[in-house]
Amino acid sequence: MPMIDVYAAADMFPADADRQLGEALTLAVLRAEGVAKPGPFHLDNTAAYIHRMPASAVQTATSAQARTVRVQIVTPPGSLNREGQKQITREATEIVAKLSGDPGQAARTWVILTEAAEGGWGLFGTAFGKEEFGALAAKAKAAAAAAAT
Repeated sequence: MPMIDVYAAADMFPADADRQLGEALTLAVLRAEGVAKPGPFHLDNTAAYIHRMPASAVQTATSAQARTVRVQIVTPPGSLNREGQKQITREATEIVAKLSGDPGQAARTWVILTEAAEGGWGLFGTAFGKEEFGALAAKAKAAAAAAAT
């Protein structure tokens, strides 16, 4: 399950946009991972953290109040292939630009993709790696099949 962090000046997005931003980014990253129909397991465990900061906390060398946005997405090992990386970078940038109300924001939006180390992803008190994620996915698939019958 991905973790999403958005860092932006407090006034970058409308006051009521946090939910829309979090939901849109969550669905975009799940699509990029190849999850066509996310179920409760994916939707309940993919979290988006919206960090609204004072404008003075976002700076570049030329601006004391830069209008940049940083979207960092942490994924389990191997969950994004190269096409998925390109897809989520494009979609996250589009989402930020749309919700900011400024099409030019795309040129000031950084998308940082981070892959957790093998075994470096914890959930349910367990350090997950490929083996544990495989078992978890099989369990979820079996539960979905049982619920469908």
